[in-house]
Amino acid sequence: MQIVLLERIAKLGQMGDVVTVKDGYARNFLLPQGKALRANKSNLERFETERAQLEARNLERREEAEAVSVKLDGQNFVVIRQSGDSGQLYGSVTPRDISELLSAGGFDVSRNQVAIEQPIKNLGLHTVSITLHPEVACSVIVNVARTDDEAKRQEAGEDVTVEPGLEEEATLQVEEVFEEGVSVEVADEVVELADDAEVEAEVEAEAEVAEAEVAEAPAETEEEDAKQD
Repeated sequence: MQIVLLERIAKLGQMGDVVTVKDGYARNFLLPQGKALRANKSNLERFETERAQLEARNLERREEAEAVSVKLDGQNFVVIRQSGDSGQLYGSVTPRDISELLSAGGFDVSRNQVAIEQPIKNLGLHTVSITLHPEVACSVIVNVARTDDEAKRQEAGEDVTVEPGLEEEATLQVEEVFEEGVSVEVADEVVELADDAEVEAEVEAEAEVAEAEVAEAPAETEEEDAKQD
């Protein structure tokens, strides 16, 4: 279907452009949303007559969107969800959830303005793009956590999916092997020297056994000669 755009549409064109789109996209979204008109003779004439008003209205909406963007951009919104130990959610966070979250925070944002390709399914900080106007977009941080405390820890940069105590245990094990201030190179040298000492001790032990065997050999020979006599 050929349509004339009444505003800028991403990947389609600017206001006033005549483009061809799929019938379903036009009937289900562009036409009912007032974003386009069928590109017939009467509508094209109507557009040219109303063009100045449409451009003025678009400019007004863009300025309003820019004002909202200044306040909204970079804000952090917390979503509480249940999940497993690995951080996988029992469910997901959808564009509708995010639009309701932003609306509760005082920002009138519809789910169609939330630009995520697929629902969020993991704990953590997720950057989400919000399209406030065809020419104005901003980003917010959606902090998905199991509790408010975890949300604060995630905001501080902590990975809440790591079980508490594991990092401390690993640190203690390292401290037992390497004293504070000892470099990795020195530690490797100490280990190497220890290995050399162990090998040297083994060689000395084998030499002592060999010497004992040699010392016993003449005595056995003399004993055998005495018997023959």
